[in-house]
Amino acid sequence: MQIPVWLKPAGWGAVAGAIALSIVGFSQLGWKTASTSEQIAQDRSDTAVVSAMVPFCIAKAQMDPDKAALTKFQGEQSSYSRSDLVMKAGWATLGGKTTPDNALARACSDKLYVAK
Repeated sequence: MQIPVWLKPAGWGAVAGAIALSIVGFSQLGWKTASTSEQIAQDRSDTAVVSAMVPFCIAKAQMDPDKAALTKFQGEQSSYSRSDLVMKAGWATLGGKTTPDNALARACSDKLYVAK
């Protein structure tokens, strides 16, 4: 079987075009791999859960019988110290979990600090 002479350059051109299209697609056109898409979806769902739970955290802080913790919180200037106080007070502990959620503690402390 005889391969036409023009087929070899056309094949190399198709390969080079596919590589170029892939490079441009992933770098400029916003194409994503499956793992990157899953990571983006997970990040968005975590953010949505935290934003949905912030009102419950604020309510827990305002209904806490230990008013000294809330007073100490309002006196703190450092955002790290405020989120640490929220975690220690247990306001950022969700449902049946035993450990507080760090992202929820940061978001809750920001909202509580603005609300003071």
